[in-house]
Amino acid sequence: MVAAPATVKFLQMPTSQAWVDQALANLDLILLDHAQCERKAAGVAMGLINRYPSDAELVKVLTAIAQEELAHFAQVNQWLEQRGIPFRPLPPPPYGAALHQQVRPVEPHRRLDVLLVSALIEARSHERLGLLAQHCPVPELAQFYRSLMASEARHYGAYWVLATGRFLRAEVETRLNSLAATESEILSALHPQPRIHS
Repeated sequence: MVAAPATVKFLQMPTSQAWVDQALANLDLILLDHAQCERKAAGVAMGLINRYPSDAELVKVLTAIAQEELAHFAQVNQWLEQRGIPFRPLPPPPYGAALHQQVRPVEPHRRLDVLLVSALIEARSHERLGLLAQHCPVPELAQFYRSLMASEARHYGAYWVLATGRFLRAEVETRLNSLAATESEILSALHPQPRIHS
């Protein structure tokens, strides 16, 4: 059974109802992991800026994304404080590492793959925050998730625009389809530890 149709651009498989049930039963852990995700997303944007500092458009776009991700990190931390949850590291699910293993090491393929992997992660975040907004039993927290959805959509769109502005559209679409299939395969089995990307 699925929780929603696969209507989010780039994603080949919708999130399962099993993930929704797992997340709702472990909201504190999901919030804690969400904070980690926002922090890591800011780091990914900064990493690309550091690697490609001569790409003025990329630097401008990703500076804005990094700032927004850090603002979200601060907002999630406020929710953690409100619920009495100390911020601490969590063992990550295999999702991110498995996706980044698909990144080809040689340029210019590396740049394309990192942009597309980032787009996929943001697209999945958009979808799952939407599911939390729809199903979360805490109205204020549901509204918070809803407020973040537009940002996640902008972010995955920005990574897509950066990719298509630097590579042939056909090459981008072919590679995205391949990476999206891998992304869906990674999530085909529910990770036993509740996470945003489990």
